[in-house]
Amino acid sequence: MSSQRPVLKPYQPLVVGSFGNAESLAAASIAEARVACDLIEIRLDLLDVEDILTGSRPWVHLEGLPLLFTARRGDEGGAGDLDAGKRLELLRASLPDAAIIDIELASVDVSGSLKEELREQGLSWVASWHDFEGRDDSFGRIPELAAEAAKAGASCFKAAVRLHDLEGLKKLVALQKAGAEIPLALMGMGPLAPASRVLCAQHGGVLNYGYIGNAPTAPGQWSARLLKEAIADSVGI
Repeated sequence: MSSQRPVLKPYQPLVVGSFGNAESLAAASIAEARVACDLIEIRLDLLDVEDILTGSRPWVHLEGLPLLFTARRGDEGGAGDLDAGKRLELLRASLPDAAIIDIELASVDVSGSLKEELREQGLSWVASWHDFEGRDDSFGRIPELAAEAAKAGASCFKAAVRLHDLEGLKKLVALQKAGAEIPLALMGMGPLAPASRVLCAQHGGVLNYGYIGNAPTAPGQWSARLLKEAIADSVGI
């Protein structure tokens, strides 16, 4: 499968359409996806793991679209609590179809061989980090985590943090506006998530996630199509 490889640049926001279950992925069409988003996220941990490892490609009907593959850790919202070895196997199985790969920053130390394969194939990867609780120190940690991601060779740092109030929203947007060594994709979760995703896109967020189908993949996430329309209206693209 060949797919366009996205260029991640601040102030050129891309909308990522993510499938929250296998049913939504199976029902998706190329026409729908092209309208809803710029990039498709395939959450490998939400699919039949053993089928994928034996050659199944349940995303094949989306051939030609740029695909971002993720095999999420259990402690960062992943299904099945897959160990590091299994997640790396899943990501390797997706490489022939991948435009970009997501590796949690917490998994970078055990992903050396995969990162080398990505480098050899000219594939970019996103270093991701998630705080589903919204801890007090999360905002202060984001700059150092972004620097760590840059040092590890990531093309982008993605951070999703649960927001409890408007002050948290302001802090997140300020961090997005300040930028980092590599492009940032910051976003909130929870009731303030919709506002955060548009505001962060306005201030340089390169990857902005919504869902396709019937199941969000994060608290407060709105549909990719609505998110794309809102960003287009607010950013003027």
